Amino acid sequence: MARWVKPEVYPLIAAMSFVTGMVAFSLTRNMFMNPDVRINKAHRNTAILDNKEEGERYALHGLRQFLRTRRPEVMPAINSFFSNHKE
Repeated sequence: MARWVKPEVYPLIAAMSFVTGMVAFSLTRNMFMNPDVRINKAHRNTAILDNKEEGERYALHGLRQFLRTRRPEVMPAINSFFSNHKE
């Protein structure tokens, strides 16, 4: 096995493991918590769902509410350093 897995491949394995975990998390979250996905037969029989509150709760989760209070910047310290630079 050491012949196939070289040390320079470890970052790639780590990145792919992280991405695979994120995909599994997203699919699991959508399958069990999305109001539009109907797994059991009782919910599949209803043609039109009246679940506006459930949809809003799903769309406005904790991370999105937290990010609404933040400025849309990737690196705020570097942005403020270069935008407020005085000569």
